Amino acid sequence: MAHNEHGHTPAAWTTVILILAGFVVGCIAVILLNWPLFWIGGVGLVVVAGIVGKIMQMMGLGQRDPQAGPRQPAATTGEDSIG
Repeated sequence: MAHNEHGHTPAAWTTVILILAGFVVGCIAVILLNWPLFWIGGVGLVVVAGIVGKIMQMMGLGQRDPQAGPRQPAATTGEDSIG
């Protein structure tokens, strides 16, 4: 069976926390009837969360693409690392 890191990455946790914060801000804004806060603070934060999550995934902090193949080892300089 393939290894699956569903939701167990820093990118996933950060995205979920930011989306949750956006929903909380949006709910409070609706209760207060503050529509600019709803659109900028709530919906805007959810959009930013998606962008941050994708950037973190591209930085290597998210789940790998299973079709990408095995990871390549770091490039060696050709020098002996022992001495």
